[in-house]
Amino acid sequence: MKKLMLGNEAVARGAYEAGVTVATAYPGTPSTEITENIAKYDEIYSEWSPNEKVALEVAVGSSIAGARAICSMKHVGLNVAADPLFTASYTGVNGGLVIMVADDPGMHSSQNEQDSRFYARSSKVPMLEPADSQECKDYVKEAFEISETYDCPVIVRLSTRIAHSQSLVQTGEKVEYKLKDYCKNFGKYVMMPAMAKLRHIEVEKRMAALREYSNNSYLNKIEWGNKDIGIITSGISYQYAREAFKDASFLKIGMVYPLPEKLISDFAAEVKELYVVEELEPFIENQIRKMGIKVIGKDLLPVIGELSAAIIKEKMLNTKTEINRKIDLNVPVRPPVMCPGCPHRGMYYVLKKLKLTVSGDIGCYTLGALPPTESMDTCICMGASISAAHGMEKARGREFGKKTVAVIGDSTFIHSGITGLIDIVYNKGCSTVIILDNSITGMTGHQHNPTTGYTIKGEPTRQVDLVKLANAVGIDRVRVADPFDIKEFEKVVREETQVDEPSVIISQRPCALLKYVKYEGALTIKSDKCKKCKLCMSVGCPAIVDLGDRIEINEDLCVGCRLCTKVCNFGAIGKDGDDNE
Repeated sequence: MKKLMLGNEAVARGAYEAGVTVATAYPGTPSTEITENIAKYDEIYSEWSPNEKVALEVAVGSSIAGARAICSMKHVGLNVAADPLFTASYTGVNGGLVIMVADDPGMHSSQNEQDSRFYARSSKVPMLEPADSQECKDYVKEAFEISETYDCPVIVRLSTRIAHSQSLVQTGEKVEYKLKDYCKNFGKYVMMPAMAKLRHIEVEKRMAALREYSNNSYLNKIEWGNKDIGIITSGISYQYAREAFKDASFLKIGMVYPLPEKLISDFAAEVKELYVVEELEPFIENQIRKMGIKVIGKDLLPVIGELSAAIIKEKMLNTKTEINRKIDLNVPVRPPVMCPGCPHRGMYYVLKKLKLTVSGDIGCYTLGALPPTESMDTCICMGASISAAHGMEKARGREFGKKTVAVIGDSTFIHSGITGLIDIVYNKGCSTVIILDNSITGMTGHQHNPTTGYTIKGEPTRQVDLVKLANAVGIDRVRVADPFDIKEFEKVVREETQVDEPSVIISQRPCALLKYVKYEGALTIKSDKCKKCKLCMSVGCPAIVDLGDRIEINEDLCVGCRLCTKVCNFGAIGKDGDDNE
């Protein structure tokens, strides 16, 4: 049966057909939907792990126990999982182990552009790269075969466009995979120096065998056309290059590490001019140059952002794509903003009012750095808010530290914030940490996490108590406050930033987009009471509009959270019949 599938959905189907037993992940765009779709298959145990390192370690353990396991993450998540990745390359596998990593060229939802192919080379783990949804499914199944044949993890690299694009997929039957026997083997799985030295020798033998496999695999194929121009490409870049160079010859690489060097040499010998088209770094290009083959690539194409057929035509063929339709409308810029009713908005209003330095983190709340709240000073990576705030205090002194707060989401705190909090306690810091408990993992689409009390399948489970957790690591001052009770929240923040010891404030209010969150509906501006002071605009709600001569509330956007009523000093905002005296 053929079905239209997202690339991520096709990966999940491939895992199912390959007989996967265990699937782990931490949500992160553009990889999130892989495990969300896997969770729909009851035959597969799936979980949201606290972070990517734990996710990969669970998958490695499952593999050693004899099961086929798949672990999914976005590109920056691979940084977190790098520690077990490099060692798993030495230990090898028992059941097949596939690591899905989704890169984000163009940084649609990421803090950096990162080319994960370098991780494959550094860890000496083979990497495949599909170019459409059908290949997503097929390559995952092939990756498990490679993993078990060559005794190694296999990385499958996606990009945002492959992960989130749809194309037809021919589905197949599920393989009845039988768990492999587990045998105690400390020489293979216990990586002490003496064993690791011997395993490194096995890794090099495996890489030699994989290079031979790459030269002969169906994953790498030549599509002959006009031999005046030859294009070497892979993944989504293949689709762009196909559109730009319609009549050229193509070497489409599905196994990007190790590269099929003999196949590349044979292809290069047949064409007059050789191009490499790839997104981000010149990974393939540099290897070809190292082989002594003349090639054109990043001397013309950018190393920043996504490619497109238009960019390739312009840079490589000196052909500009004509735009047939011109729009004369002056379309206003629409920067991303926190949603109407977002619980973080009240908190940022207070932090800006108090003129605090705010060490920020990864999540919806990173938008607090933008106008009009402009309340975030730094954002580095998952969990860094707490550690960075501690560093600021140690660099500039305790007085500066008490004017600094760290803000971090509940899921991010579990991911990698706990150790930073321990560091503050252990090393006698005095930072105030605000945990933004919105009852869900918000930015990636409402996935459960250990603080919500539910698993990926919606099953009730033990819920992490953030108050007890903070107490357990040595925080004596823990306060829970509603960020929409602005006066009380301001009082709590003032008090906690004045004491000479570390403290935690749990800013607790659920995400406005959760289905069970029901507000009363749109509010209005009462023109007879409005003084046009525009203080309501300072909360940054997109539903409040300054029309110049008056302030209005867009009823299509307003959810009725009433945060704006807490900052209006004249009772000018409410519903008809409200007593706003």
